[in-house]
Amino acid sequence: MSRDREADLATLRAVHSAAQGGDFAAARALAQPALESGLEHPLLFNVLALSLERDGDLLGAVSLLSRAVKIDPRDIGVRNALGLCLLRLDRPAEALTHFAALLAIDPSQAFGHTNWGAALLALGSITEAEASYRRALALDPTQSVAMAGLAHIASRRGRYAEARSWAEQALVGAPNFPDAVMSLAMADLGESATEQAELRLRALMSDAALDPVDSAYATGLLGDVLDAQGRVADAFAAYTACNEALRSMHAARFTSGQSALEYVRAMTRHFEREKAGDWNTRAIDTAPPPGIRGHVFLLGFPRSGTTLLEVALEGHPGVVSLEENESLIDAVRKFMGDAGGFNRLSRAGARELQPFRQAYWRLVADAGIDVTGKTFVDKHPLNTLKLPLIARLFPDAKIVFACRDPRDVVLSCYRRRFRMSAPMYELLSLERGAQYYDAVMRLAERLAVVLPQDVCMVAHERLVADFEPAMQQVCAFLGLEWLPAMGDFAARTQQRAALTPSTAQLARGLNTEGIGQWRRYATHLAPVLPVLDHWVKHFGYTP
Repeated sequence: MSRDREADLATLRAVHSAAQGGDFAAARALAQPALESGLEHPLLFNVLALSLERDGDLLGAVSLLSRAVKIDPRDIGVRNALGLCLLRLDRPAEALTHFAALLAIDPSQAFGHTNWGAALLALGSITEAEASYRRALALDPTQSVAMAGLAHIASRRGRYAEARSWAEQALVGAPNFPDAVMSLAMADLGESATEQAELRLRALMSDAALDPVDSAYATGLLGDVLDAQGRVADAFAAYTACNEALRSMHAARFTSGQSALEYVRAMTRHFEREKAGDWNTRAIDTAPPPGIRGHVFLLGFPRSGTTLLEVALEGHPGVVSLEENESLIDAVRKFMGDAGGFNRLSRAGARELQPFRQAYWRLVADAGIDVTGKTFVDKHPLNTLKLPLIARLFPDAKIVFACRDPRDVVLSCYRRRFRMSAPMYELLSLERGAQYYDAVMRLAERLAVVLPQDVCMVAHERLVADFEPAMQQVCAFLGLEWLPAMGDFAARTQQRAALTPSTAQLARGLNTEGIGQWRRYATHLAPVLPVLDHWVKHFGYTP
């Protein structure tokens, strides 16, 4: 049935006029029946997606905007809206592709550079994110979102005066902008002005228009402020409220299939049936990139002290490192999905494995790392799960395994906000987080029996309390000379291209404030302490 072109154009003009005038209810009322009648146009999808977004249905909004992009891939408004929705869903890699397409169409759009920066920031590419924000401001000095992004980076690096300056500039153009307010609160917290931080956050959280994602993150930051004030029960309640909100937002994405916890348990069951000989006799000789001095995987579990170890090692001129880059992704897809993949991995020969080694080194090079003449440190805590791959692809690589009191690890994971993934989703629940820690450690324990790997265990508490002797031991294991410059990591931390939850803390130098924190929360941790007790004893911590 043919459509009335003039009537359709009149509808689109009316929808556009209502949206431009800020009457989104009227725009939606016009767009919905038009779409249902078969009129498919990016404007209609965009208007309805905005309505769904305001109702908290981000997945629904993404679905509509994706259809709009298919209709008109060059529609900048739709591309931008889709990228922003994906960012709010904590899917920055997908968002990045849409912002890239937007800038390819028109690189003069300041907001495109701002949002490109936001996606890079979420991915941990801090240097590139900062540059993108500055490009946006060069194009449009009033870009408040870019200013807030620079404030966020500065606050996470512990540069509180700089963070405050950028955040205050952002708030001139965008009063009560959540990112800017939270950066100011982080600066207040870093400077021990906790009462001021609390006032800022509570005022922000009282805003009825506050986005649910921003509300969750503000609540989590409030937990940090209350913790600094010694109000442990209130702080734990805030962390719980933050995590429950995030769990609800991400449930559809992470509860429909096999969970990260179920995956690790299934993997452990498989390797409980494996014998060391199955892997020892099939180890193969590999040729590393020409000129590389050494290859190290730094792993353990999130919040176990891997970042401190990495930053310390970076102080050696003969070391280069790459933080939490999925360089093994091609091999993971091929071999790590299920028992069949593990079996193929154990049987694979040199010819079959060589492309995956090449893909790994290609991704390292693409990340800007030159390993020539260097010891290369690949730091990713949950590469613990990829130890079978490492054993087969890189049998000569050394493993540095960071450990920390399991009670502090699980509590710290519960208190911190990570970029969302299946494993990080588990950490939003105290019970599931403890079970996931237990599962990963049981897998690591079994793999230590099965796989022929050279492993050095490093206790975080010893590293903090007795830094130089502990690092001398690590250096000896890696064949490196200990250098005093390795202890000067505080200044290096502020210049690093990546941010972690540890960055601001490490920028202050060595301190023991994170050791034994679990005791303050012992009452709240009581339900999960029995799950962790085996590992407390296994690693030699005081009950």
